[in-house]
Amino acid sequence: MAKIKHLISVQDLTDEELKEILDQAGELKEKQKSGEPHESLRGKTLGMIFAKPSTRTRVSFETAMTQLGGHAIYLGWDTLQLGRGETISDTAQTLSRYVDAVTARLFEHEKIKELAENSGVPVINGLTDLLHPCQAISDLFTIREQKDGFEGLKLAYIGDGNNVCHSLLLSCAKVGMNTSIATPKGYEPNQEIVEKAKQKASEKSSKVKILTDPEKAAFNADVIYTDVISSMGQEEEREQRLKDFQGYQVNSELLSMAKEDVIFMHCLPAHRGEEVTAEVIDGPNSVVFDQAENRLHSQKAILVMVV
Repeated sequence: MAKIKHLISVQDLTDEELKEILDQAGELKEKQKSGEPHESLRGKTLGMIFAKPSTRTRVSFETAMTQLGGHAIYLGWDTLQLGRGETISDTAQTLSRYVDAVTARLFEHEKIKELAENSGVPVINGLTDLLHPCQAISDLFTIREQKDGFEGLKLAYIGDGNNVCHSLLLSCAKVGMNTSIATPKGYEPNQEIVEKAKQKASEKSSKVKILTDPEKAAFNADVIYTDVISSMGQEEEREQRLKDFQGYQVNSELLSMAKEDVIFMHCLPAHRGEEVTAEVIDGPNSVVFDQAENRLHSQKAILVMVV
């Protein structure tokens, strides 16, 4: 498997590299389920810089390194000299002398770009305010697992045009899936990312639609996806967002607009009763916990590719 330097965006991957990661994730999942050792990163160390709290990203990366025979070091922002004013450049150059790769979960996207520019080892984007590539790659793995491929599929994303939405747009375009995004006015995804997704989709003969009507987006969908209304750092906007997102809840009525075998996805954590009803997220169409588990397998595949 070819090595890549950094994974800051899904766009850093060629179509073939993305396919290799998905294939490798499947193989590693089979080995883990059968109890077959797969310690290809024995003796390797992953440094994990986290400026935001995390459950799935942190635990999946730490477990991934352990099962691959390596070691992960959790580095909270305030436990590093970054929290006392050391530059990102100095931190990157120092960590590069100790670890074999870095995963970073930050707020500003520019900071992870700066980290990568000054790092002598691969940097993996564990989430920024702009992008969440590891989540989207894992989501593709889950969709392929559930639907046996991507050809002709439609994913409907209902909610905020946030980092998850951005990476889904770019990822689905790379594999030729159709995407329909429904957001309230003022919450649309980044226009530059939309244009990049549309350009890639045109190469794959698929479509990208940006809408305001959730029912139009959900119509005949194979996958319905949503995320929280207020992400980390947006707590002060919560009350306004709850008003603005009325009518964008994924409920049984909206789910009925999709295909009968539609799968429901959510990157979690979820707020039942807000962006999704308990009836949907805990219902037979939901694959959210398979989706969460697959973060482990896909991140193993990413680590094997970059380290």
